[in-house]
Amino acid sequence: MQTYTGSEQENLSFLLDQAIRDGEVRIRRDDGAVFVLRPETTQRSALDVAGINLSVTTKEIIDIVREGRER
Repeated sequence: MQTYTGSEQENLSFLLDQAIRDGEVRIRRDDGAVFVLRPETTQRSALDVAGINLSVTTKEIIDIVREGRER
């Protein structure tokens, strides 16, 4: 993990990108205080999945559902 000095922390965008790549970055102030910057982890739903393209029209889906209900 890279440690940056107070003068380098002026480029916040660079530090944020670096934190995403490396997981976290350390920032050291001139007075010796050290801070850790890391991306926040977000909770994702188990149902939050990428969709797939089946090339099925809405009418075809409705017809399939109706056919299943008639059985």
